[in-house]
Amino acid sequence: MNEAAFYLASTSPRRRQLLQQLGLVFETLAIDCEEVPRPGEAAHDYVLRVAQDKARAGLALRADGRPVLAADTEVVRDGEVLGKPRDGRHAVEMLLSLGGRTHQVLSAVVLNDGRQQRWAVQCSEVYMRAITRSEAEAYWRSGEPADKAGGYAVQGLGAIFIQRLQGSYSGVMGLPVFETAELLAGFGIRVLSVDT
Repeated sequence: MNEAAFYLASTSPRRRQLLQQLGLVFETLAIDCEEVPRPGEAAHDYVLRVAQDKARAGLALRADGRPVLAADTEVVRDGEVLGKPRDGRHAVEMLLSLGGRTHQVLSAVVLNDGRQQRWAVQCSEVYMRAITRSEAEAYWRSGEPADKAGGYAVQGLGAIFIQRLQGSYSGVMGLPVFETAELLAGFGIRVLSVDT
C-alpha cells in the first residue's frame, strides 16, 4: 500500500468519501477544535479561521513534514452562521427559516505543512423551496440532519428541498473538490498523473 501523502484533520465520512473518489491516499486525524463564532466575526473569516485551527491542531498531532488538510463548511443566512442543530426543535426552525429563499454555503479548505499554509474559501448559493413544518419534522425523524451544518444534507434526503444550487456541489457536501485539488497540486500532490 502507498504511503499516505497527507493527513485529513477530520473524521467526516463525507470528506473521506470525496477524497477517496479522487484516488488519494491519506490518513485521518481525529481533532477537537472549538467552532464558535467570535463577536462581530464575519462568516467568511469564521469559516476560514476554523479550518486553519483544525489544520494547526492536526499538525500538533503529526509534525512529520506531510501536510494537513482541513476544512470547515457553514450554512449562512443573512450573514448569520447557523451551525448545527442543537435538537429537533432547533433543526425544524432552522430548516423552515431556509425554505422559500436563498442562502449561502461557505466551505473553507486549508493545507498546512508547518512551513507554508495555503487556503481557499468557496461560496455556493442554494435556493430551497418552501418547506412545511410537517416535512421538516419528518426530515428530523429520518436522523439525517442531526450533525449537519444548516440542518440538512445535500447528498441525502435533504436534496428534495433544494431547487437550485449555484457553486460547488462538493463544497455544499463539505469539501470543495476543485479548490482542494488545486491546493494539493501546489504541495506536489496531484489527483491525475500524466506520464510524458
